[in-house]
Amino acid sequence: MDDQQQSPHGPLAGFTVGVTAARRAEELGALLERRGAVVQHAPALRIVPLSDDGELLAATKELLRQKPDVVVATTAIGFRGWVEAADGWGLGEELLALLRDGDVELLARGPKVKGAVRAAGLTERWSPSSESMAEVLDRLLDEGVEGRRIAVQLHGEPLPGFVEALRESGAKVVGVPVYRWMPPEDIGPLDRLLDATVAGGMDALTFTSAPAAASLFSRAERRGMLDDVLAVLGHDVLAACVGPVTAVPLQERGVPTVQPERFRLGPLVQLLCRELPARARTLPVAGHRLEIRGHAVLVDGELRTVPPAGMSLLRALAHRPGWVVPRATLLRALPGTGRDEHAVETAMTRLRAALATPHLIQTVVKRGYRLSLDTAEDCAR
Repeated sequence: MDDQQQSPHGPLAGFTVGVTAARRAEELGALLERRGAVVQHAPALRIVPLSDDGELLAATKELLRQKPDVVVATTAIGFRGWVEAADGWGLGEELLALLRDGDVELLARGPKVKGAVRAAGLTERWSPSSESMAEVLDRLLDEGVEGRRIAVQLHGEPLPGFVEALRESGAKVVGVPVYRWMPPEDIGPLDRLLDATVAGGMDALTFTSAPAAASLFSRAERRGMLDDVLAVLGHDVLAACVGPVTAVPLQERGVPTVQPERFRLGPLVQLLCRELPARARTLPVAGHRLEIRGHAVLVDGELRTVPPAGMSLLRALAHRPGWVVPRATLLRALPGTGRDEHAVETAMTRLRAALATPHLIQTVVKRGYRLSLDTAEDCAR
């Protein structure tokens, strides 16, 4: 059954997902929204082409002057950018002729890169099914790289361990820097995403490139909030990565990640459609099924959007369902400072109105509030 058919609101209804991607962000956001999520887009970086950069021109001329044994194309956008830049310098035909040379082994990391290679009228010698640079490295090392010239189209930052392993095994590696990752021109959206993450306003962050994850951590560190970001990513906020290479900067900082088996946007969204609902708290309350999500509640499958203060109270009540929670405890759960117990009464009134279902929350006079949790007998009726 299609994910969207399981609920009239979509499987991600009530959840807020952050999108850190610079490329294809609109596509990813649309896929998430179609399944009910609220999306906060904050590109953690921007791609700067190096078509006018001396490094790329120098690397291209070096390869044309001294033919490589192997060329590794790592990204579709990067490979296309390289060919386009060479065309602009009047070296396009010469570069394509080099890559068609039967003595040059052209490797493409995965189907998207293979598509870019073939669109240029070329044919790759080999491409891994896993899209893993580790598999490319294993193949090269198994073939033997001693004394071989290997050109590697760089991701925009050094490929962790890949170039080093080739050089340690005796290869002459020529880096082809087609583009660089830079901080976003407008840092505001990223700062707002970090603030929302730490404040409990995010249920998941998605990452489609390792540089985006590194950039997010760099910005958090600059703002003095890295420890807080790492704490919530390790517990409350799901870190969803499109693949294992993307996950490296998070895992290096001890952040647990989830990844789809196929490294594509569609499977990434499907993964979130499984993981986030599984994290929801479901309770039998006053004869109803209460499912507590990120910023909303499902009451018997009906979506109820709840204000942030109300969600804070509801989570505090659900922490010990059926037990009386004192007003002082609920007051501490409310966001902000300088509040009095009247703020609890106001937030509770709004929470009950948002839930629109009587008797879910019981007032215990002079003590506090409790969820009207069904007993085993109630559930059996």
